[in-house]
Amino acid sequence: MSQAFINEDDAHDAGDLLDRPQSAEPNYVTAKGLAQLRQKADELAARRASLAGKRNDPLGSRQFQQAERDLLYFQSRLESAILVDPATQPADAVHFGASVEARDGEGALLAFSIVGLDEADAAEGKVGWTSPIASALMGARAGDKVVWKREAGDAVLEILSIRYPRD
Repeated sequence: MSQAFINEDDAHDAGDLLDRPQSAEPNYVTAKGLAQLRQKADELAARRASLAGKRNDPLGSRQFQQAERDLLYFQSRLESAILVDPATQPADAVHFGASVEARDGEGALLAFSIVGLDEADAAEGKVGWTSPIASALMGARAGDKVVWKREAGDAVLEILSIRYPRD
């Protein structure tokens, strides 16, 4: 086959995979986030084991190395995890683990849960604790107005409610 049709990334041996970057921030996690990390590590350990016999073929070797790299990432995230118990957070202020309902300046209702970086999923309203919206909300109380610094322009949010889910 002509070299023109080979993906250069696939042509390198599996040892060329780069490590997945780790955040320098503390690895705060919710109970659900910790469970998700454990589940992902277990899935990757099983995947790596299932690929162990395919290390002699180039594609199998690459898949094995990817599974191993990802497993090391999730194991590291588990080792550095700092479980935050919502019961230890002040119920009247926004902190890690809070679910917040707010209204923007145009009257639209917004809902956010402040979670760990690995658990964040904007489509589900889960924002990482280091995100701009979480930073704007931290320490606020119901009735407070906060400024959310965004690329699209600042938005003023009024905090309507704060709750801490009990897992």
